[in-house]
Amino acid sequence: MGTFSWSHLLIIALLFVLLFGAKRLPDAARGLGRSLRIFKSEVGQMQAESTASTTAPAADPAPQQQLPASAPQAQATPAAQPQPQHKTL
Repeated sequence: MGTFSWSHLLIIALLFVLLFGAKRLPDAARGLGRSLRIFKSEVGQMQAESTASTTAPAADPAPQQQLPASAPQAQATPAAQPQPQHKTL
């Protein structure tokens, strides 16, 4: 159980030929091969981008600006008062 013998693989191959026909199988295999190549190249690009982003130095944060001494200091805002809830009909 769990492994395919040569007879199982032969039955699967015959089912594919019956379902898709002998003329369509080469085209389907070519399409599958192209799809796998595209998938591999996209995965490779994603891995290259992720390694490039992790090795790139982080951007320096902008220096903090200081307010002149004559500028008023920000005052703390009072806590918001809860508003009464209105029931709608």
